Amino acid sequence: MLTAEDAILQLLQERGPEKSICPSEAARRLDAEDFRLQMEKVRKAGRRLHDRGMIEVTRKGKIVDPHTVKGVIRYRLKSDDISSLDDDMA
Repeated sequence: MLTAEDAILQLLQERGPEKSICPSEAARRLDAEDFRLQMEKVRKAGRRLHDRGMIEVTRKGKIVDPHTVKGVIRYRLKSDDISSLDDDMA
């Protein structure tokens, strides 16, 4: 059985680097007909993945705290901090 965390990660891997998904896409993967019933499960899974450092949660393109954000959010795979790499190479 597919878990909410698996659904999020599968979609993000399929979408590719620097691309994001809406939590409802993962909910639809769990239950296409009654996806709304899966939304809270997906949101909780998104918070867990964020807390483990696996994904970023964004709102209007900016990284936000999934524990306090209100409104529409998106998930994306955690990006490498390019600026810290540049600093190391200087």
